[in-house]
Amino acid sequence: MITPSQPDQLAWMGHRKGSREYRRILVALLGAGIATFAQLYSPQGILPRLATDLRINASQSSLVVSAATFGLALAALPWSLVADRIGRIRAMRIALVAATVFGLIMPWSQSFGFLMVIRVLEGAALGGIPGVAVTYLSEEIHMAHAAVAAGTYVSGTSLGGLLGRLVAAPIADEFNWRIGTFTVAIIAAIATSVFFFITPPPRGFTPRPVSVGQVAHAIGGHMRNPGLLVLYGQGFLLMGGFVATYNYLAFRLERAPFHMPVGLTSLLFLAYLAGTVTSRVAGDLASRWGRGPVLLGSTGLMIIGILVTLSMSLPVIIIGLVIFTAGFFGAHSIASGWAGARATRNRSQSASLYNSWYYIGSSLFGFLGGIAWLHLGWPGLVTMVAGLAVFAGIWALTTCLPDRHQEQH
Repeated sequence: MITPSQPDQLAWMGHRKGSREYRRILVALLGAGIATFAQLYSPQGILPRLATDLRINASQSSLVVSAATFGLALAALPWSLVADRIGRIRAMRIALVAATVFGLIMPWSQSFGFLMVIRVLEGAALGGIPGVAVTYLSEEIHMAHAAVAAGTYVSGTSLGGLLGRLVAAPIADEFNWRIGTFTVAIIAAIATSVFFFITPPPRGFTPRPVSVGQVAHAIGGHMRNPGLLVLYGQGFLLMGGFVATYNYLAFRLERAPFHMPVGLTSLLFLAYLAGTVTSRVAGDLASRWGRGPVLLGSTGLMIIGILVTLSMSLPVIIIGLVIFTAGFFGAHSIASGWAGARATRNRSQSASLYNSWYYIGSSLFGFLGGIAWLHLGWPGLVTMVAGLAVFAGIWALTTCLPDRHQEQH
């Protein structure tokens, strides 16, 4: 069994909110979040341009996003093994450098096949960030502030995703999608440098030899735990619906009656700012009310928001998108932080499992949403997304809430 057995860890309680090290950790992870999610999602806002350039349809173009998230999903657990052996910070540094290299190569792919290979490799490199970062937070931050810190980190990831889309799309409109995504990769390189220089030395974990068999045993234990399995399921279902919505929104808005150019539709990603706020707010509310009620409330907001986007009025669609995005990031910040905190041991593997299922959902439903869009239009996609959220909510209601009193500590 993989357990934190080092004696010095028993006395370590974590950095408290307001301390210099606490602030440095959050700034460092902001840099990591920007570098990761700007690269991961920069093609999402320019899929119509990419589809035209490579002569593929909307569903095929979504594979540019799904390939990276699939690579991330496959690599998240192996990265947890690496992080246990060499340390969290070293693992994240290696991951960020590798991902940035692939990000700088990706825009110059001359064929759809080569682009898919590079995106899978880029996603696999990025797999060393999300789960490891959440585990790092749980080890370095005092448990009284862990939910708030996790929410702050998720806020940073939403900013990274927003930045990647907002930078790539206008440049793609002015020049082409290759210049747009290359610019994002340069920004990611700068953010990676921030992470290198500002991260404080770790105190809550000491690297140790861990075997593949130990990791497999830990994974099996987590997957048999209903309380953890429901959290992995939240990531799988809710992220799937979230990515599907943003993948195909630009395709809808470039058609009648909207006729919006890609550079303009990319501004709708400003709805991510709602997620930046709710990620942090959800952490604060969870400290007072417990994680379960906040998770359910956030999922309810997602359902309301996606149904509002059925309107043919652009201002109403934007309102619905903001509500939907706010709900998603609230739910994600709770579920991701809970997956690490709820595990009494082997937290690295638990956080990585959450991220694996999260990105498997992104890859699978991001593609299936395209089939719904091509055959049933926007109502078909909304039905799929709302159905995923309803199922996730029912699952959480029957599994998470009975433990809310115990889990809020």
